[in-house]
Amino acid sequence: MDPRQPRAPGTLGLRILGVGDVVRIVRGAVTSDERLHDLWIEGEVGRVTISTAGHAYFVLKDERAQLQCIWFRDDRIRSAFQPQVGLRIVAHGRMDLYEPQGSLQLYVESIQPAGQGDLALRFEALKARLAAEGLFDAARKRPLPTRPAVIAVVTSPTGAVWHDICHVLSRRWPLAQVLLVACQVQGDAAPASIVNALQRLERYTALCRADGRPGDAPEVIILARGGGSLEDLWAFNDERVVRAVVAHSIPVVAGIGHEIDVTLADFAADVRAPTPSAAAEIVVPDRTEYGAALRRAADRLRAAVTSQLDQAGRNLAAERRVLDGLGPTARLAAARERAGVLLDRATAILHARLAGERGRVDQAGRLLPVVAAARVAKGRAALETAGAALVVLGPQATLDRGYAIVRRSADGTVLRHPAEAPAGERLAIRLAAGDLSATVDPVPGDGSPAAARGGGARG
Repeated sequence: MDPRQPRAPGTLGLRILGVGDVVRIVRGAVTSDERLHDLWIEGEVGRVTISTAGHAYFVLKDERAQLQCIWFRDDRIRSAFQPQVGLRIVAHGRMDLYEPQGSLQLYVESIQPAGQGDLALRFEALKARLAAEGLFDAARKRPLPTRPAVIAVVTSPTGAVWHDICHVLSRRWPLAQVLLVACQVQGDAAPASIVNALQRLERYTALCRADGRPGDAPEVIILARGGGSLEDLWAFNDERVVRAVVAHSIPVVAGIGHEIDVTLADFAADVRAPTPSAAAEIVVPDRTEYGAALRRAADRLRAAVTSQLDQAGRNLAAERRVLDGLGPTARLAAARERAGVLLDRATAILHARLAGERGRVDQAGRLLPVVAAARVAKGRAALETAGAALVVLGPQATLDRGYAIVRRSADGTVLRHPAEAPAGERLAIRLAAGDLSATVDPVPGDGSPAAARGGGARG
């Protein structure tokens, strides 16, 4: 009813709510109560229905009341235990109200037989306390070695788990050495036995490192046990075991029970495997895949080396071409080529000049007489002019004007100063009409050369 509509008689001051309003109020009250967020409820199963989507709908009842339950498919198929009419179970889930039908329901996360209810409560309480200490934090998880040389297996030597792990390790990575650390994995003495095995392994690792044998020390631990009930696996929920796993110096892989089995040791381990065999597969690589990876890496390396060598070869060829271009042979060849180019250019120019004189050449290829005579006369005149200049500038013209050229007879040196000819020096004198020989006489009184006495003449 719309609150804005007039109220019915007798309802003054009251608000009439719709059904949806009431359901939302009830749902809000349910969801706000934190006690209803995480419930463990024991009761008898009645009227089980599985929908086509795979969800399970059933009733959980006791002597006083009954409760509608819904179990979604994803949670249901992971459980090894399924609800059946008449069974007493402990259901774990949360309460909520389905508004379209106004139905109060338990949204189930897991179920187990009623006899295990106390263990489940203890499990959850211990899990919450240890998680609050940070023992299950992902930040403290350590990475596993990629190719461990020594693998320690903490398990019972009499069970099938040990043989399954050895089989998987030998098939996938036969190079690894497997070290068995025997312990009990079930019963009241199992927690202390598991802790003792982990401590013995810690001491052995420290001894190997102290003795200078680090290669003999294990690099990873597999903590393993086969499947079983909650009571069978309870040793791996012991607080002592959890703390020993967390405190160990070597990474621990937990392979406990089946995939649906979860223990506190799984949360404490560095890696959880769904089964013991899966734990063995996790700690070592597959030799087939590893071999293929090595072959791919070798192909990449070969291609990279080939590429580098090819590039180096190309660089070397380029350097060789540069050096060849700078060598004497190459430079001589280049000069020869340039000379050839210049010769071809000169020939072309000469041919072009000769082509301009073709009209002056007769059929026999000779110059016409008029042209030839003019050229001869011009050349003779130039020659006579050059000759006249040579005559005027020549030494004979100077001699004809009355000058002489005086040389020492000994070495032919031309004399320009009297001091260059001491007394007694033999002289050769060239005149315009011939040569004379003379001897230098001293000047009376000071010994200076004063005159040259002739000794002979050539005309």
